Amino acid sequence: MNDGNGPGPRAETNSAPQAGEDGADVLDPSASATPVADRIRNRLLRAGRRFHANDNISSLLEEGEVDEIQAEVEARMQDVLRALVIDTDSDHNTRDTARRVAKMFVKEVFRGRYLPAPPVTEFPNVSRLNELMIVGPVTVRSACSHHFCPIIGQVWIGVLPNEHSALIGLSKYARLVEWIMTRPQIQEEAMAQLAKLLQEKMQPDGLAIVMKADHYCMQWRGVKDMDSKMTNSIMRGAFLKNTHLRREFLSLLSGESR
Repeated sequence: MNDGNGPGPRAETNSAPQAGEDGADVLDPSASATPVADRIRNRLLRAGRRFHANDNISSLLEEGEVDEIQAEVEARMQDVLRALVIDTDSDHNTRDTARRVAKMFVKEVFRGRYLPAPPVTEFPNVSRLNELMIVGPVTVRSACSHHFCPIIGQVWIGVLPNEHSALIGLSKYARLVEWIMTRPQIQEEAMAQLAKLLQEKMQPDGLAIVMKADHYCMQWRGVKDMDSKMTNSIMRGAFLKNTHLRREFLSLLSGESR
């Protein structure tokens, strides 16, 4: 969501800065305050991999590096507290804040960047199901990329399978949603990532996703508007072409949200 304090969302691409390009120079980890991050950054650059806030980089992480990232974030978070003129030595409330925040970022709210996709068992469509299925509301928890403020909401997923589609268990939708959302996100980009993931896994004739969320970058700061929410949708395949199918999906959601 663009809150007016930064540029609007940009289309996701697979391009990444290459080592040696402007703003993408390979750093010497031994001369850096963040040697672990720089080592991983150099590896990503050499592989030509993008590492935006909402990208997953797990395939290029080595064993033990997630814990190393957490330790490095803790050290730098302690510097942030010091820069905020907080006496963490005598203030018992913030004495362990750097450690807690580092663990929260790396192992909890942003873990979708550092862990591979959850395993999802796919079942053949032996009954040749071809009717609309809706899963939701699935609770969404994320943080906006602009201010790292919470995004809390719900998502509904509509699927129109065909005889060749792979079917997945109901709980797996929630796990895949969580994997995408546990990264710094922009709502529009998160929806596009989720749609791409489900389309690739299931290969349905149609896919529809609706998300409605509170953005605390508007409610907690800035304009402090407590009533505004953001709702957006993505339609793929049959949901784009068939107005009756799209109307059925949206009308069922309307009844669900009352």
